[in-house]
Amino acid sequence: MTARLEITQTKSAIGRKPDHRGTLRALGLKRIGHTVVHDDTPVIRGMVKKIAYLLEVREVTKG
Repeated sequence: MTARLEITQTKSAIGRKPDHRGTLRALGLKRIGHTVVHDDTPVIRGMVKKIAYLLEVREVTKG
């Protein structure tokens, strides 16, 4: 089974650095409480690590 990441935005992007806001958009997050699911890849992990203070991440398995 392939691992996937369930990523939820928990804090506002207002007043954050432009590249951090861009990373939120690149992940597909649009507002607080919005959740997206992505495959667990090094690229996604790097994006999550960069803005971890804005997110809540949970690992889920693809069945």
